Amino acid sequence: MSNRDYRAGIAQETLTVLERGNYQNARGDTVSIADALTFAKAQSQHYSSERLAELTAAPVAGEAKTTRFEVRNESTLAAARRGIGEGRLDPLCLNFASAKNPGGGFLGGAEAQEENLAKSSGLYPCIVQMNAMYDANRALRTCIYNDDMIYSPKVPVFRDDAYAFLDTPYLASMVTAPAVNRGALARNEPERMQDVAPCMLQRIDKLLALALHHGHQDLILGAWGCGVFGNLPEEMGGWFAAHLLHNPRYRNAFRHVTFAVLDRKDIGTFDAFDQVFRKL
Repeated sequence: MSNRDYRAGIAQETLTVLERGNYQNARGDTVSIADALTFAKAQSQHYSSERLAELTAAPVAGEAKTTRFEVRNESTLAAARRGIGEGRLDPLCLNFASAKNPGGGFLGGAEAQEENLAKSSGLYPCIVQMNAMYDANRALRTCIYNDDMIYSPKVPVFRDDAYAFLDTPYLASMVTAPAVNRGALARNEPERMQDVAPCMLQRIDKLLALALHHGHQDLILGAWGCGVFGNLPEEMGGWFAAHLLHNPRYRNAFRHVTFAVLDRKDIGTFDAFDQVFRKL
């Protein structure tokens, strides 16, 4: 069996778990996620680009904090699980989403960040019900995509990074949003390459506004769109820094921000983020 076929089998097993509402852990216990999954699905919301623009203009409530930043060479869910163990109980994880297909290629055994979230948690049924974002992006004739996002609160997570079932699931909120597909833009719309930076700065603004709107203090971000979408890690890190370090609206608005940058190939992605945020 190929690795891809193995991962596709894991995806099918995950769908069975989600339909059944429970799984059996390594100890032989039957663990229910039914109530948590029902809540996450029912409370998931699609936010249009226009609605998110309104949030960026809304007054910012809450006390100022001193944001702690960390850059870790780990997966998004490993960062979430570790953070919960350290007392950050309601993390908001950024899902580096496909603009057109819920869960990306997870059913076919693909292995990017979104696919791993979908195989390990209840994310897929939360987003597959939201047609508006995907339909709009399929209709667009640009790989910049729109700024629509899907917010899913307290999604049950029940696998570790090796896809083993956890003895006890945990909850992590997730926001599903695609980055600009820089690589496809360079190939197909080179005249629009100058739009990448302003579009991503606007999208990060909306992402952070959405996080504040839902009261999240602890964020798990990362190398958004720096894989197959071809964004440059040093640019992406700089765009996040433009808001989190230099925009008065978001500077010290959050308690803890983790950049989970899983860099197995040692291609400099981790270092690009570490250079921006490691001393903070």
